[in-house]
Order: sequence, then structure tokens, then C-alpha cells
Amino acid sequence: MDLLIVSGLSGAGKSTAAQYLEDMGFYCIDNLPPQLLKAMLTALSDKPRSLEPSEERFALVMDARSVKRFGDLTPALKSLKEGSPGLRIVYLEASEEIILSRYKQSRRNHPLAGHVSLSAAIRKERRDLATVRAMATDIIDTTGMSRTELRDRLYELFHSPGSQRRLTVMLQSFGFKYGVPSDSDLLLDVRFIPNPYYQLELRPLSGLDQEVNDFIFSYPESGEYLQKQADLLSFLLPFYEREGKVRLNIAVGCTGGRHRSVLFAEKLRERIAAEGYRVFVDHRDIQREAVGDS
Repeated sequence: MDLLIVSGLSGAGKSTAAQYLEDMGFYCIDNLPPQLLKAMLTALSDKPRSLEPSEERFALVMDARSVKRFGDLTPALKSLKEGSPGLRIVYLEASEEIILSRYKQSRRNHPLAGHVSLSAAIRKERRDLATVRAMATDIIDTTGMSRTELRDRLYELFHSPGSQRRLTVMLQSFGFKYGVPSDSDLLLDVRFIPNPYYQLELRPLSGLDQEVNDFIFSYPESGEYLQKQADLLSFLLPFYEREGKVRLNIAVGCTGGRHRSVLFAEKLRERIAAEGYRVFVDHRDIQREAVGDS
């Protein structure tokens, strides 16, 4: 089990960091009372058998809100660190000027403000969390950071060695006659390819059958089109990933969603997976009755 503690100053980017960690596969728990830490770890250790090792990643956000209501975090974190030598504690901070500016822009109240000024609350929080900062394994100063830079820094620190790329690709085959998927980011139309439906022996089959594969790729344009689309996606995906996209939905359509679109979705899955991306395929209309123009 990978366990990460996220702490730091309010306004330094902990909520944003938690969102990015979730995108990286962490299960995030926000504002956990330190008294519940031991019980929470016991619960996390009793994982369902269906979980893969890569899914055993947990991030607990513990900060000044916990200090205000439940007291010092230090004893709980010290005890946890002694029992878990590999524990990572990431501490986010920023300059007082930047935090002041962020609070003014967001119009939110600082958790320690109460009856004191915002500046005084920031300084008090810095003092309250000084021992937590001293225990941190990773300190991130977000003063001059953009959201993208924070995302990249977290990925650099906490992605699993040998893990797949950040971007997940969802390939969905469909039939235009049943409507275009509403959540598609990219749309590929393979209706220009000769239709196996008109071959009586192929009509009851689908794009998952070798006979359909052989028929479609007996036409040179099929292989050429597949190569061009694979090359385009190979070019595009790293840039989608660079811009922070974590899920890309690619819809591949033919008329009925049973033959051509199914085959091309499967072929593209092989190409994309070979480049290290996590890929899922959904054949939306493959089970529909094969009648009419497919």
C-alpha cells in the first residue's frame, strides 16, 4: 500500500494537488482527524480482493483545519512515520503575498482567520505547522507555480515507476444510425470502407471475427487509413497529455456499429496501448440486431 500525507498552508494548493493525485490513481481523503488515523489505516489495509496493487494508493490531506479542531498533528504523524518507513509527506507552501492574493481573488475565508487579520492567520498557520514541515519528505513552494507546473511536479514525485502514461484513452465504436456518442472528443468515420454487411456470410459476424478482418483489410485503403490515424494519434496524444487532459474519448463510427467501427477500434487500441497508454474499448452497438444497413 502506498500512503501519502498531504499538508501545508491554506491557499498553497492542497485541494488542487489532491485533484491531480486522484488523476494519478490515489484515493484521497480530505481533512482526516489525527485521532482517526490508526483506524483509517486499518480500514485501508483490509482491501477488497478485487483491487490491483496499482489501486492501493492513498493520500490523506491533514492541515490547519485538523489542528484547529483536534490539536497538534505531530504526534500522529510521528507515530505513523515510525511504523511506515516509506511514508511520504508532501508539504505545500507559498509566500504570504501570494496566499493573500489568492484569498482575495477567491473571496474565501482563511480557516484560522477568526477575529484576526488574514496576514496574522497566515503567520499563525505557518507556526502551527512548522513541526509538520520539518517532517516533510517533499516540500513544494507554489509561489511562482502555475497549475500545470504543480501537476507536473506531483507526477514527477509520485507516479509509480513503470506505470502507464497519465492519459487514459477510451475508444468507443458506434453506429451513426443510433446517434453519435455525446462525450466524444475525437470522431473517426469509417463508412467510406466497403461494408461487410452486404456479404451474406459476414452479415451475422462482427468486427471481432477474423473473416470480417480479412474482408476489410483486403482493401488497401483500410490499412492505409489505419496507419494514418495511428500516426496522427501518436502525434496528438502527448500534447493532450501535456495540456493536462487525463481522459480522451475517441469515437469510431460506421453505419450500424457492428463491423467496421468495431474492427478499427480494436486495431487502434493495439497501437495506442503499445505506446504505454491505458486504453479501454466499448463496442456500444455491437449487440444491436443486424438488420438494415450496418
